[in-house]
Amino acid sequence: MKSSVNDALKKLSENPDALFFKVLEHASMSVEIYRPVNKDEQTPHLQDELYIIISGTGNFLNDGARTTFQTGDVLFVPAGVEHRFENFSNNFATWVIFYGPKGGES
Repeated sequence: MKSSVNDALKKLSENPDALFFKVLEHASMSVEIYRPVNKDEQTPHLQDELYIIISGTGNFLNDGARTTFQTGDVLFVPAGVEHRFENFSNNFATWVIFYGPKGGES
């Protein structure tokens, strides 16, 4: 299984209303490309997740703590935790990797 940033962004751009596109899936793991426009309105997820920033800069709110991010950063969010991207640049895009059991239990 393989996906590239360019292929994923192309698939995402083919549906202008979509904010994300799933590129890989295996067992409990899935990989998506995510590119919100103007505002990130996501809600907590049932699985742990990693964000790997493809491009852009901004702020990331994770369980009440706010940090800055830039291209190349990796961010972790446990299952069920409130989080969102804020004040992000127009070129912002990120990989999202969901994994593990639903609910974040081991």
